[in-house]
Amino acid sequence: MRGRVRVIGAAAGAALLAPLGVWAWSEHSAQGPRLVPTDLHERDPEAAPAARRVYATLARLENDARRGRPSRTVLGQHVELHNERYNKVYGDFRGLKQPGYYYRKARDITGKLPGFVEVDLGPGYGQPGWAVGTARSYSRAWPACRPSWGYVEDAVDLAVGVWAGLPRAADGSYRTSGRHTECATGTEVSLPHNGGAPAGMVGFSFHQPYPGSPVKGYAQTLHRNSPGAKDRDWFGRVVTEGTTEHRDLLHDLAFLADHLGYLAGRGVPVLLRPYHEMNTAPGQGFWWAGQDPAAFHRLWRLTYDYLVNRRGLHHLIFVWSPNSWNGPYGRDPRPYYPGGGYVDVVGVDDYSDTPAEPFGQGAWTEVWYRGLEEYRRPRIVAESFHVPLNAHQPRTLSRTPWVLWTVWGQALTYDNVSEPRGKNTAADVKRTYESPRVITGGRLV
Repeated sequence: MRGRVRVIGAAAGAALLAPLGVWAWSEHSAQGPRLVPTDLHERDPEAAPAARRVYATLARLENDARRGRPSRTVLGQHVELHNERYNKVYGDFRGLKQPGYYYRKARDITGKLPGFVEVDLGPGYGQPGWAVGTARSYSRAWPACRPSWGYVEDAVDLAVGVWAGLPRAADGSYRTSGRHTECATGTEVSLPHNGGAPAGMVGFSFHQPYPGSPVKGYAQTLHRNSPGAKDRDWFGRVVTEGTTEHRDLLHDLAFLADHLGYLAGRGVPVLLRPYHEMNTAPGQGFWWAGQDPAAFHRLWRLTYDYLVNRRGLHHLIFVWSPNSWNGPYGRDPRPYYPGGGYVDVVGVDDYSDTPAEPFGQGAWTEVWYRGLEEYRRPRIVAESFHVPLNAHQPRTLSRTPWVLWTVWGQALTYDNVSEPRGKNTAADVKRTYESPRVITGGRLV
């Protein structure tokens, strides 16, 4: 069907569809278009074949746009599994949701699934220490059968299922029905069906509570609640080997690596997006944000070294996504760029404007699209409350053919209290998912 593919599933590469006509602009220098690298081997000579395929697809979309050729945008959906599972007031109805509710919601509205799903392994849900629900081969090092931790197994299972098809009875926890029983509560949990075949690409974000935090939850991710709020030298110790704070950081990264390692073993490539919105003003945002850029570089690079070199995870595609740099909250992100040897994809978390009230000159989000051009990496909207095509901005992807556009969690259908200037309507979601300029995912039941 036009505009819908199985995006580079476990068994095959992506098929990127029919011509759309030439874009109205192109990005050329005097020497020609400024193209992006096309092979992940340039960053990681040991990159897994599936990760290379995913990256090559994103790079091809980006280079097509830069050459002025037809291109498309992969539609993504972030899923806050901890809120879906445990927060009764989260989302578009009151009550607990089954995991993957907002992955399935796009299909409920449009009949199509997202082509990309990002899940959050962090931040925890206000419980002590890192833990898991049901211990598995990859998580036996962590306390098990703990309340509010079953969502981390759901994160892994959903990622495998989007890449290889749901339900996944072979994974050992989900029966053919797609259900399993959560150890701590006895609750029956069900992941959504997606046709039992490869359905799209997957990503992980890691809203990491500050290293050494006794409780793991969103509050502990914020700078104002971290030791750095009172101790200006604390962050420097986090990125200095041999300190207690550095050992705490590695402990957190071990939790992340254990789960990513399982996905590597299953052949699932992951767009990993750590330490996002690092360019917020000092004292605002997350504990890693607003720091001295050189210290932030050390954090990023030591995280990269731990995951890739020490843990041997070569299925990762690293995504760097600053906050939209509109001045009062998000600052110029360029000093925080860790370098092309550590980053594969660049993006923006855009909460500074809305379709009805865009920031700056040009088309909606164009200021961020142009600003990211210099990095010579595929460009994405990593987080947004809004779908790209709507009544206010029906031509967004004509002017700015982002490689990937991800809607944040409940914002797909819920009027977020922090964004009172508008929400997505069902018509907006349908307009976007039905556009020939987008790539959706999956083969439906």
